[in-house]
Amino acid sequence: MKVSIIGTTGYSGGELFRLLHHHPIFRIQSVHTTRDEHPLYEEFPHLSGVTNLKLTHIDPEEIAKQSDIVFIAAPSGVSSKLTPAFLKTGIQIIDLSGDLRLTDGEVYRKWYKHDPVEDHLLEKAVYGLCEWNKEKIVDATLIANPGCYSTAVLLGLAPVVKAGVIDPNMIIIDAKSGTSGAGRSVSKNLIFPEINENFRIYKVNEHQHIPEIQQQLNLWNTEVSPITFNTHLLPITRGIMATTYVQLTEHLSTDRLIELYNEQYLHSPFVRIRHKGNFPSVKEVSGSNYCDIGLHVDERTGRLTIVSVIDNLMKGAAGQAVQNANLMNGLNEKTGLEFIPLYP
Repeated sequence: MKVSIIGTTGYSGGELFRLLHHHPIFRIQSVHTTRDEHPLYEEFPHLSGVTNLKLTHIDPEEIAKQSDIVFIAAPSGVSSKLTPAFLKTGIQIIDLSGDLRLTDGEVYRKWYKHDPVEDHLLEKAVYGLCEWNKEKIVDATLIANPGCYSTAVLLGLAPVVKAGVIDPNMIIIDAKSGTSGAGRSVSKNLIFPEINENFRIYKVNEHQHIPEIQQQLNLWNTEVSPITFNTHLLPITRGIMATTYVQLTEHLSTDRLIELYNEQYLHSPFVRIRHKGNFPSVKEVSGSNYCDIGLHVDERTGRLTIVSVIDNLMKGAAGQAVQNANLMNGLNEKTGLEFIPLYP
C-alpha cells in the first residue's frame, strides 16, 4: 500500500518516515510540506543515502491519486484545514494533531485557541486509542491519533476506571515529558542552557490534553469529575512518565490489581505490566511502541499509584499512528512496529 506523509519536517513526521521506511506492507510514495520544496535529507541529514524523496507542496487530489493513506503530522490549526479536502477524496486519513480529538468544537476552541472543524467531521473521526477502541478503528477511514500524554495516562487508568473501583472524584496526574514533545520550533525554554540540569513545570492546569483525557474517562465512567493534571519538562530528548494517584473504593491488593491489568491487556501486545515491586523508566521504552505500567497500593492510605511510561514520538505519536493504519487495513497491529527499546 502507498502512503503519503504531511508534516515530515517535524519530529513526529520524521519518526513516521523511519517506521514506514521499514514497514513490510506500506511504501512511502510522497512527503509534503507547506514550505519551499527541497530534498528530505536537507531537512534531516541522517537520511542522506537513505532516500531521494523531495518535500513537495500539498495537493489533496494529487496525493489521493497516488496513495492509499495519508498521515497528517501538521500542527493543530493547520491539520483542520487540510482534513476536509482529503476527506472528499476517499483516502484513509490518520491525523496526528489535536484537531479531531475533541467531540465538542467549543471545548476545542477554548483549549487550542483555534476555530474547530465542522461537526460532521468530528462525528466521523474515530479516536485511535488502539487498545480500547479497536472495533471502531478497523472500520474507520478517519482517525484522530491520541495525544502523547493522553495515551500514557489513559492506558494507565483504563482498567480501574472501567472496573469502577476508584473514587471518580479524586484523580491526580503528575506527568513529565522529554523536550521532543515540544517539536522543532525555537523557544527560549528549550535551548540547551535553559533545559540542561533543569526541571520545569509548564501549562499549569492548562495543558490542552486535559479535555482529551477527561472526555475519554467520562465515556468509560460518567461519574468521573474534573481531573488534576500537570506537566513537567525533563532534560531528556524522548519519553513520558505519567504518575497517577487514585483512591480505591474497596480493599484491593497490589497483586490483585496487577492481575486485573494483565487480564485487561492480555491481547494488547504493546502494553506490558510490570511485576510487583518493579516500576518502569522512560529509557526502557525508548524507540519502541511499548507502554510499560507499574502499580502499587499504599496500604496506609488506600491509594493506588499508577506509573506509565511511553516514548512520546512512538506510542505517543508515530508508532500509534502506524498501529492504527495496520488495524484499519486488516493487518496484525504489530506489523512494522516490533522494535526492541534502545537501551541504554
